[in-house]
Amino acid sequence: MHVEGDRDVCVGAGMCVLTAPEVFDQDDEGIVMVLHKEPSADEESVVRQAATLCPSGAVKLLS
Repeated sequence: MHVEGDRDVCVGAGMCVLTAPEVFDQDDEGIVMVLHKEPSADEESVVRQAATLCPSGAVKLLS
């Protein structure tokens, strides 16, 4: 799995950080930052949940 955060689409809701803080963070303006673009197998389910919860669709999962 590969994770991307679309900083142009992000609205700063922070759901990704609340759901998977080991993979996501926010910059000083609240915009998504991906800390681990290739999450471990153990992190995949929470990363999928973070993508589902993202209200703007800024979290993108690629195979």
